[in-house]
Amino acid sequence: LTDTIQKILPEAEVFSFGKPGEALNCAQENRCDIAFLDVRMRSMTGLELARKLKNIYPKINIIFVTGYNEYVGEAMQLHASGYIEKPVTAERVRQELDDLRHPVMSQQSDALLRVACFGSFEVYTQNGAALHFERAKAKECFAYLISRRGASCNVRDLANILFEESTYDMKQSAYTRKILSSMTKSLREVGAEAVLRKSYNEVSLDTQKIDCDYYLFLRGEVSAVNQYQGEFMSQYSWAEFITGYIEENRQQ
Repeated sequence: LTDTIQKILPEAEVFSFGKPGEALNCAQENRCDIAFLDVRMRSMTGLELARKLKNIYPKINIIFVTGYNEYVGEAMQLHASGYIEKPVTAERVRQELDDLRHPVMSQQSDALLRVACFGSFEVYTQNGAALHFERAKAKECFAYLISRRGASCNVRDLANILFEESTYDMKQSAYTRKILSSMTKSLREVGAEAVLRKSYNEVSLDTQKIDCDYYLFLRGEVSAVNQYQGEFMSQYSWAEFITGYIEENRQQ
């Protein structure tokens, strides 16, 4: 299996392990985009290992490789990317790699963050760990800046998005600035504050320092185009208007 994957993806870094604990230890220290897992193993099952890996990398592509088809249901409950029954063939491995559930974003040498917009919005650090925002509104603020693709906006613009049913006043302005400060703190703690561009009363993002499925989609990357399933930042109502723009681009 390792040899087959390496032939299909010669540019990929492939780690192979005989024990699930070794794989888990490696994943905690190295970015992991795809995991091929057997189901029946001694110290823990592949399903258990998959759950642990998804705790580290929520958008990891899990592909189960097994001689037992009775585990398909459980695998799908884990939102696995694929399921290969033994014996493994290069054709089946290639099919799964061509149809991954989550796109594998290119690893730009200067990218400080990886961002997933399709489905729910999530942000990951360079080693693949989910970025923690202390405030839900701070995460939403960053999502809106991502959607603007480098265009700047001021505090009032952000407040209108974050509190769309409220009237903008001095109190709301001060609260929005607190949210911006919280967002900046979260980025600073993972060494990614440089993705922000700030000037008086305005903020934007340096998109060159961010790997993002939405940006890859707009550049025509096939894996990102295939990944889009009609949902964009699904937890935010204001993001719905962008889906029309995405649909237009997909048709083109």
